[in-house]
Amino acid sequence: MFIRIGYEIVIDSKADTVLILALSPHSSFAGRIIGSGAVQAIPDLPLEKFLDSFGNQLTRLRAPSGRTTLWSDCIVEVDGAPDIFAWGAPEHQVDDLPPETLQFLTASRYCDSDALAPEAQRLFGQTQPGWERVQAICNHVHNHLTFGYGFGRPTKTASDAQREKTGVCRDFAHLSIALCRAMNIPARYASGYLGDIGVPYSGPGDFCAWFEVWLGGRWYTFDARYNKPRIGRVLMVRGRDAADGAMITSFGAYDLKAFRVWTDEVPGTHTDAAMLDMLKTRPETEALTLAPTG
Repeated sequence: MFIRIGYEIVIDSKADTVLILALSPHSSFAGRIIGSGAVQAIPDLPLEKFLDSFGNQLTRLRAPSGRTTLWSDCIVEVDGAPDIFAWGAPEHQVDDLPPETLQFLTASRYCDSDALAPEAQRLFGQTQPGWERVQAICNHVHNHLTFGYGFGRPTKTASDAQREKTGVCRDFAHLSIALCRAMNIPARYASGYLGDIGVPYSGPGDFCAWFEVWLGGRWYTFDARYNKPRIGRVLMVRGRDAADGAMITSFGAYDLKAFRVWTDEVPGTHTDAAMLDMLKTRPETEALTLAPTG
């Protein structure tokens, strides 16, 4: 399956502003990329690319005073299969976990699992360890939180989401991660593209957050917002929580003027040359209207 992914983000800076962007496919992405998934800028600016400790592909630039457009547009090949569902995947004892998973057991900036430990034990202490327990956590978060862009804010923690019963997709992920960690299950944050492939149209394109859990000797994808296997995820960032994979980290003030994302299946059979021709014009899409989060 081929999926066209990309974005156009327009900002207006008050003065020269250094930005670090997490807006490229993750370094672990194994599918073909037709075109380039790298960040592009208008005006043409020096772009420094590097990897962080989680394998995220980051880009650093200095945006000049005034308007800057950040964009990317490419076609990626994925297997077209839904998220893996493995009901029998077992939970591991902490002393049997690989050392690299241990950092995903403890509290982090937005996943305050220590604060949620008593509630996690009350809700999930009697569930069957393993996949069944993680699914119970997903069911709770899916049913407990009401989604809405107006419910997002940059300081919101997992325990805030649990108490307020509202959130955006990253809050669904943060609360799920924190509850898993409170039950001694390694869980990490993930974010990227997820389009309406195989499901009804849900509105303008956006980036989406989900989470990954270590069970049965490997990482599995879970998504408490949708709470069902989905097709066509394209990973951009991983980390302990959203602080490790912020879309834009700004060292100065700017106003967001436009934001649109596309992640659409490319139907039919096409040569690489034909798909490159598609990329000569950016697609017409709806712009996502975001509520202020500050």
